[in-house]
Amino acid sequence: MDFYLFLAFIPAALALNLTPGADMMFCLGQGLRSGTRAAVAASAGISMGSMVHVTLAGLGLGALVATLPWVFDLIRWVGVAYLLWLAVGALRGGAADQSKVKPLSAGKAFRQGFFVNLSNPKVILFVLAFVPQFVDPTQGHVLLQFISLGAIIAFGGFIVNALVGAFSGGMGRVLTGSPKFQRGIGYVTAAIFAGLAARLAIMEKA
Repeated sequence: MDFYLFLAFIPAALALNLTPGADMMFCLGQGLRSGTRAAVAASAGISMGSMVHVTLAGLGLGALVATLPWVFDLIRWVGVAYLLWLAVGALRGGAADQSKVKPLSAGKAFRQGFFVNLSNPKVILFVLAFVPQFVDPTQGHVLLQFISLGAIIAFGGFIVNALVGAFSGGMGRVLTGSPKFQRGIGYVTAAIFAGLAARLAIMEKA
């Protein structure tokens, strides 16, 4: 792609990565609930989900979501249901005997992050609105440009979200000796997931 266009893309992508959003809050909740390893894995899953969105947008499938409201709503409500299910799980974990509650494995945290991002149709609409501004068809294959630019966004997002998750995971480790604190973490995590579900439920397509 054009070198100067690429230079303009880097700070724009960095600003997007540093803007607090649903992905960052999800990693924060995972860090509090299951520690740094799970939070980093969740961040990796989110970035992988972002790459799927970018690929779909580059293939033109994102236009389907943009033009057919029922497709947008179907994906959105699947995401709402999944986040509520995670919230219930965190709530049960907070109410349970903490000595019997196992932290989330890295693999499961990765899958959760992947599906949370994938079930947010707003992501693909954002990709359609943002990435084409930096795509130049005269410079080569459009899909490859989409994927390359998306990879930069996904990598930056992984770093930022992983650092947020690691910070919250470190806080959790410091206070793991307090059963009351551990129960509180379960309730806070459940509230974060429920809040993300509510945000997704009330979002508009445009």
